[in-house]
Amino acid sequence: MSIEEKIASQIKDNEILIYMKGSPYEPKCGFSAKTVQALIECGAEFSYVDILENQEIRQTLPSISEWPTFPQVFVKGDLIGGCDIVTEMHETGELQAAIDKAANS
Repeated sequence: MSIEEKIASQIKDNEILIYMKGSPYEPKCGFSAKTVQALIECGAEFSYVDILENQEIRQTLPSISEWPTFPQVFVKGDLIGGCDIVTEMHETGELQAAIDKAANS
């Protein structure tokens, strides 16, 4: 399986997935920590991939998602954004709506 196929499979197989630096329990950057906190506050059940432990994913994902930075949050296979967008969505209630929709579909 190529790295592109592995990434596509991860995104497809997880309702909510965050590519981040570190883990939700031990984030390795402030942006990842802030994004995880927004997901947790919305009661999201999510999977994660630590890009610091997966250099191939770290190098390849930005060209697949067309998003240059991390973290990257995918809901139902669609990239919703990184820290700033997820934080803004959380503040407006859009993140909660997206998570509820993913959980109920």
